[in-house]
Amino acid sequence: MLEEGNILYFDPFYFKNGNTAKAKYFIVLKVAPESNILASLPTRKDSIPEKETIEQGCVELPEINFNCFVISPKTLVTDCNKQFDFSTHIYGHQIDTYSTASMNEIYPFEGTDYYIWGKMKDELFSQLINCLKNSKNVKRKYIKILTN
Repeated sequence: MLEEGNILYFDPFYFKNGNTAKAKYFIVLKVAPESNILASLPTRKDSIPEKETIEQGCVELPEINFNCFVISPKTLVTDCNKQFDFSTHIYGHQIDTYSTASMNEIYPFEGTDYYIWGKMKDELFSQLINCLKNSKNVKRKYIKILTN
């Protein structure tokens, strides 16, 4: 389940703040030290300034402290050739760490608690990681994890 590059689908995903639970995709960015994983919860919400909008790739706007990686609905995302039905956004300020023990406790059963949607294609995954680790908007501790 918690392998780098895996895209998981939870229905529902329980957010850390405890206020919300809803269906979410979850991208494992890095298996980090201390039994943690660094992950992103991609979204269809587009917060990119209109003049900077792109169909696919990295948007880095240091003057407004903004970082986003966009995946086009035309892009084959996984090794099994799945694609998102909508433009998908991964924001640098939204990546976070999750305890592997907690994840395994909350979501113990594949096929019931979560699904492995697929493993991200290597080239696309590398582009995503490079976008995040070269950003001024991503927290230093996360850049350090992504670099190791």
